[in-house]
Amino acid sequence: MRAITRIVFLDDEGEKFFGEGPCRLLHAIEETGSLNAAAQSMGMAYTKALKLINNAEKALGFKLTVRAVGGKSGGGSTLTEEGREWMERYEVYRDACLRENSRLYNEYFG
Repeated sequence: MRAITRIVFLDDEGEKFFGEGPCRLLHAIEETGSLNAAAQSMGMAYTKALKLINNAEKALGFKLTVRAVGGKSGGGSTLTEEGREWMERYEVYRDACLRENSRLYNEYFG
């Protein structure tokens, strides 16, 4: 038996806009320099990845990425400073919640 903690952020309408999936997508964008390549590496359609980013940006009120349209020289995506800070803060918060969940689980069920 084990308990699982999932950290999900909801907007004012109660719709999920950020969690592990979007966080992994941001990491993949940082690694590949491309939203399309990041989506492909996760087995996700580009349109779904774009929707995830757009929904999160709308809910947060700031841009997570800067996207350059493709063409002869190719496009690309990079994280904004705010996007990188949000991702890092999310991960620190998530990890703290997981540690506390583990402690509480051991206290009540260990």
